[in-house]
Amino acid sequence: MIAESMVALVKGSSVIRAMFEEGNRLSKIYGRENVYDFSLGNPNVSAPKEVNEAILDVINNEESTLVHGYMSNAGFEDVREAIADSINKKYDTSFNASNIIMTVGAAGGLNTILKTLLNPGDEVICFAPFFSEYKNYVSNFGGKLVVVPANTKDFMPNFDEFIRLINNKTKAVIINNPNNPTGVIYGEDVIQRLSDILNSKAKELSTDIYIISDEPYRELAYDGATVPYITKYYNNTIVGYSYSKSLSLPGERIGYLVIPDELTDSSEVKAAASVATRILGFVNAPSLMQRVIKKTLDVDLSKNIAIYDKNRKALYEGLTKLGFECVKPQGAFYLFVKSPVEDENEFCNSAKKYNILMVPATSFGCKGYVRIAYCVSYDTIINSLPSFEKLAKEYSL
Repeated sequence: MIAESMVALVKGSSVIRAMFEEGNRLSKIYGRENVYDFSLGNPNVSAPKEVNEAILDVINNEESTLVHGYMSNAGFEDVREAIADSINKKYDTSFNASNIIMTVGAAGGLNTILKTLLNPGDEVICFAPFFSEYKNYVSNFGGKLVVVPANTKDFMPNFDEFIRLINNKTKAVIINNPNNPTGVIYGEDVIQRLSDILNSKAKELSTDIYIISDEPYRELAYDGATVPYITKYYNNTIVGYSYSKSLSLPGERIGYLVIPDELTDSSEVKAAASVATRILGFVNAPSLMQRVIKKTLDVDLSKNIAIYDKNRKALYEGLTKLGFECVKPQGAFYLFVKSPVEDENEFCNSAKKYNILMVPATSFGCKGYVRIAYCVSYDTIINSLPSFEKLAKEYSL
């Protein structure tokens, strides 16, 4: 008999994954090219050639015990130093190897830092819509996810509600910038406002409140938009990063945490996060990929970003011309589209008739919307538009 806590999780297993499996089923019937699967944030863009070259270089030229063996739970020191240097050059920060902990992707990093920080009953606040797994990650360690209702005008944080929800149980705030599922970017003014609120509340409540900034889409920003490096605005910030999106390596599960020295009890937090990496069963981030990342920190991502941008423009323009409502995304690779009917599950089921797969947004904490991942081929987007037109006509858009 499985654990009671898992029964509900199995029944409510990821809607995103369910849609992905539905895409595989439909592809067997109609052919992959005739199914327009926008469900999963699985990059269609190939990893840069430098990544494959680095893998071969590491395997052929570095010692086997180094490539495949154990190291500190925090990761190889030279890799962490190289990452710290890269961040410093890009964002004018002053990190070193001790501030970096290598993780098994962003998900592994989030679980590691939540294990490090949370006591049972602690609350973690996030802004709707949010990445659906946050609730599970927080509950893994006895915490409670507190959701700030969505501001559906522009999907910027609803700060009035946020202030109301902060209390003496609040341990952390998770932000996702650029955001999955909306694609919006929290700019400098938003980050400064967030920082000011938390500094004021932490003082009022005589406690420490951490920001956990989840940033796997950091480089995927368009139209000149930039993503502020939040450690420069708020001392008690931990940054989680993954190479899944920037280098198209979702299956390799490689990323890192940044734990600044300015963080309250920084030394203890760093030590505890290193231990958490081990006792959660990760032990350490994949050794081969750590060595590879060190060699690919300066890869030019402009071509990949241009591909996503082309997809973004084509899909946004195509859908809005058909009458669908959507805030134009500034980053990541998702459109967050308003359902033409109150029940977005009904809308998603109707779309299946035209072999269109989208994810209903209830799982993101925002009913009445769907998420469309445009990290697919450009041909898929163009070929899907006639089917979207049929769908629009069904709803008299």
